[in-house]
Amino acid sequence: GRGAPTADAEPAAAGPAPVTPADAADAARLVSFGLQPKLLPARDAEYGELLRRYRDEPAFARLADAVATGLGLVVLEVSTRAGMAVTAAEDSVFAVRMGDYARRASADSADRFLHGLAHLAVAALAFPRPEDLADDGYIGRITVNGVDAFVRQACRRLEERAEQEGENTDPATDAPGLESAWRIYARRSATGATKDARRLAGSTTGIIAKAVTFLVDSGFLQRTGDDAGGAYRTTARYQLQVRDMAGSAAMAELLELGIVPVTDGSAALMPGEDTDDLDLVADAGLPFHSG
Repeated sequence: GRGAPTADAEPAAAGPAPVTPADAADAARLVSFGLQPKLLPARDAEYGELLRRYRDEPAFARLADAVATGLGLVVLEVSTRAGMAVTAAEDSVFAVRMGDYARRASADSADRFLHGLAHLAVAALAFPRPEDLADDGYIGRITVNGVDAFVRQACRRLEERAEQEGENTDPATDAPGLESAWRIYARRSATGATKDARRLAGSTTGIIAKAVTFLVDSGFLQRTGDDAGGAYRTTARYQLQVRDMAGSAAMAELLELGIVPVTDGSAALMPGEDTDDLDLVADAGLPFHSG
C-alpha cells in the first residue's frame, strides 16, 4: 500500500545524541577531579567511571576538554595513571605565579629568587635526562640535601666560569640570571640551624624543604622517608608538568651545566661544554608562571 517501505529502503541514520545538562555536569565533575592533584582514580569509583567515559565517548571527551579550556586549563593527559592531569594557562584564575608563592614564603626579594631556583633544581634533578622525562614508567627520586648539594655544585661551576671569563664582579642581588643566582645562593647558609638544631626557613635547605612541601601538597611529589633532609619520589602528574615546561629557557640553561643521571636522590654535576647566554628570567620556576 501507499507509504509502505520498499524492501531496499535504509533506516534513517541516527544523529549524535544531544548533550544534556547531566553530561555537562559530569564533564565539569571530571575537571574538578583533575583539580584535586592528590586524588587517584584507582581510589575513587566515580573518578574512574568518568575517565572511562572520556576514553570511550568522544563527545564526552570533547565536552570535558571544552570545560577545561573555558576555565583556562590545559589538559596534559587523561589516563588511569595520572587521572585528568591539567595545568593552568598563564591567564587562568588557577595559575600559581612564582612571585605570589614566594611572597607568601618570604618578604625578602633574594629569598623569592631562591625559591624559584629551588623549584627549577628539583625538576631538573628529578628528571636529569630527556629519556627520563619521556619514559612514562620513570620515577625520579630527590632529597632536600641532594638538591642543595646539586645547586651548590652548579654555583661552583658558574663561579669558575665567571673567573675564567674575568667577570667575577658582584651584580645587584635582584638582577636576573644564573650568574647572580649563584652568588646569592652560595652566600646563604645551608641549614642555619637554631639552638635546638632546627633548620631556619631562610637557609637554603629550608627554602628547598618549603618547595618540596608545596610540590607534595600539589600532588607532584610523594614523601618516602626522612633521609638526607627528606626523601621524595615523583608522580605521573609531576612528570607531565615538567614535560610541559621542559622547553623553557630556564630548564634548558640549567641542563646545559652538565647534569648526569642520578637514581638515589643525591647530587651529581659534570662540567659541561662552555655555553653562552646563561640568562635566567627572574622568578622563573616550576610549576609556576613567571610574573
